[in-house]
Amino acid sequence: MQFLKILFWCLLAFLVALFTFGNWTTVPIQLWGNLVADVNLPLLLLAMFLLGFVPTSLYYQTVRWRLRQKLSSHERALADYRAPAATAYDTTMPPGAVPTAVPPGVA
Repeated sequence: MQFLKILFWCLLAFLVALFTFGNWTTVPIQLWGNLVADVNLPLLLLAMFLLGFVPTSLYYQTVRWRLRQKLSSHERALADYRAPAATAYDTTMPPGAVPTAVPPGVA
């Protein structure tokens, strides 16, 4: 499985390199005023990809962090809730004695 993963990434890198080699042209970009920037097309596409990917990735990581914090808070609350129930047995019994069930109505 690891081999297929490496093969996929190598194939993707090869395709990106092939695209870059085939489209290495300058693209004029009109900026404010009369400024014109000549940018290589692959660099422009990379910049636009990162412009869309980075904020989305940061949002996703923030939501994931918040959910992990919320989950750990709920797990701690559940552990605190279960802890007293686990120790609610008769402590007057001698160690090693087996507790027996008392039939209802017998006290």
